[in-house]
Amino acid sequence: MLHARPALRRPEARLALALAFAAAAAVFVAVFLFGRAITPDYTATLFGQADADAVRLKAQLATGVLGLAALQLLLALWMYHRLPGVRRVPGPVPITHRIVGVVLFALTVPITVHCVRAYGVQLTGSRVAVHSIAGCFFYGAFAAKVLLVRSRRLPGWALPLAGGALVVVVVVLWYTSALWHFNGDTVPALSFGHHHLPLG
Repeated sequence: MLHARPALRRPEARLALALAFAAAAAVFVAVFLFGRAITPDYTATLFGQADADAVRLKAQLATGVLGLAALQLLLALWMYHRLPGVRRVPGPVPITHRIVGVVLFALTVPITVHCVRAYGVQLTGSRVAVHSIAGCFFYGAFAAKVLLVRSRRLPGWALPLAGGALVVVVVVLWYTSALWHFNGDTVPALSFGHHHLPLG
């Protein structure tokens, strides 16, 4: 029986990965299609703020999300014993990692709701297109990670890959939105696209 267990785990691992990828694709497509179908309302407000004030507030919130993502990366490296000179993982570290993840996700929700209401998913210009696609990808990757976290029969690379993808996409979203705002409506390597910004 002990020799049969690894063979049993391989199909279960493949199924868990397949479900995670399917969930990611489904969420990505759903957000993308909804964003493309919606009629943009440039007067939409965020916590009572509109126009330039809403853009400024979203840039600040997005920077907060970036900071939480950096903290998540640090905690994950700690849990996987990848921090130089740090061997022990105190009990609060995994719990803190989960709490920070929930707070990070919750903070993205009002940003995303305003982005979708005000701008939808736009593909006009490289910066706007990258930002829109990255926003859809974020929620797909988050859905996949939630499923992967609940599975006990995964290859060791699965969770770090999903978590790393989320950190990368948060950086991309911040680069194409908050940095764009703080840097005077410009970022290196990406064009302006449309005057109205899907900032998130």
